[in-house]
Amino acid sequence: MCDCASSMSASSEATPSNLPYKFLFKYIIVGDTAVGKSCLLMQFTDKRFQPMHDLTIGVEFGSRTIMIDNKRVKLQIWDTAGQEKFRSITRSYYRGASGALLVYDITRRETFEHLSSWLEDCRKCSSNNTVIVLVGNKCDLEPDRQVTREEGENFAKKNNLEFIETSAKTAENVEEAFVRTSYKIYQMAEKGEIQFFHTSNNRLL
Repeated sequence: MCDCASSMSASSEATPSNLPYKFLFKYIIVGDTAVGKSCLLMQFTDKRFQPMHDLTIGVEFGSRTIMIDNKRVKLQIWDTAGQEKFRSITRSYYRGASGALLVYDITRRETFEHLSSWLEDCRKCSSNNTVIVLVGNKCDLEPDRQVTREEGENFAKKNNLEFIETSAKTAENVEEAFVRTSYKIYQMAEKGEIQFFHTSNNRLL
């Protein structure tokens, strides 16, 4: 099973999307094709898992509002295609991203070996303060594991990333992956270390 991180003063409980929100954080999900990016998005926004999913063409979009320090925070999440032919399209969506999920499949070592290339794109095309979390997905398939948890932790530590293992199928740690990064973005924004959209005055802070 995957290990959950410690709790934080943020609520993952969804709020109605038509209610006003205080802050808007843009997310991007990147990684090789078929690592479960779209399934992570669907599990987080719709609380469901779709075992058969068409490959993402270009980008897909989802959103959800959560509570942080009693403030509504809307997450706009862009799920990008993993195929090489769409990399130029993907790069254009890094701009303005407050958070990024860098996803690999723990049962396919090649997706882990390609992380450096995805991270290079992320660091080159997004803000220096973008909060990046390394996500080892499909941890429900433990018997088929090809990438150890220690390898994921070491890659994250070496590159100063957050790290978590998830299962889009069972929903394990999916909430945690998004809420943890949202809370860190919020803390950085409160300190003036990162820009985000504030709805009360329609400008970046």
